[in-house]
Amino acid sequence: MGIATPLHVLTRRQIALIASLLKEKRVRDQEGAFVLEGAKFCRDLIRSNPDAILSLILSPRYLQQEDHAGQAARVKLAVRQYACSDALFDKMSDVEAHQGVLAVVRMPQWDEDRLLGQARVLGVYGDRLRDPSNVGVIIRTAAALNLTGVWLSADSADAFGPKVVRAAAGTVLALPIFRGADVRAFARNRCAIYSALVPGPGSVSLRSIREIPRRLVMAVGNEGEGLSNDVIALSTVKFAVPLSNDVESLNVAATAAISMFYLKDLPTES
Repeated sequence: MGIATPLHVLTRRQIALIASLLKEKRVRDQEGAFVLEGAKFCRDLIRSNPDAILSLILSPRYLQQEDHAGQAARVKLAVRQYACSDALFDKMSDVEAHQGVLAVVRMPQWDEDRLLGQARVLGVYGDRLRDPSNVGVIIRTAAALNLTGVWLSADSADAFGPKVVRAAAGTVLALPIFRGADVRAFARNRCAIYSALVPGPGSVSLRSIREIPRRLVMAVGNEGEGLSNDVIALSTVKFAVPLSNDVESLNVAATAAISMFYLKDLPTES
């Protein structure tokens, strides 16, 4: 026997809001909310962070294949859940082959001063990262490696845009992310900056770094132009991932992943 699930009907205003949350950073900032789309992402969110959910939208396509365990967890949510036709969901969705379920999610709030004031800091700063996939992969990798947080310049892709959220596989709620970051704040909080550059005379090999400061932020730069001169000037170490086979450079997400993995296990300076 199925579980009775009270579902409400979406209003035009709610439909317009969801569409705006998917398309416009300004609206996401104004509402303090973003959209998480996909069956696995929504099920994981219901299980691990139900208080972050503001509303849930479901289409017949999803409801017809939802299993009993998923339904039992969903109906315990203390938020409104809305029914939406498949045709309407098609129009709202940001995904070409959607699964018929999305959540409107409250943006997390993090205390930047407290984080930067910790005795041990290892974070990543993204300077003018325009590709949402790169930003999402960096966030996901940083979360997987249990880094302190990710900082993004104001002109980087929005961490809560739908493409970033998908690439981050939902980890935007698990890891502190700060947008519009001022790189000078790291120096004010006595955090060293190590800048990732392309191999060349101005950089040392990543492998040559044998220990790191207790408080460190690694900086990676724009996909085409690299790091800005301002960030490089504030850096105490400029390093490059050593490459072979005449490969000149790596994708910024790959550079960040390799560097994070290497640096996180190094001993700290005494």
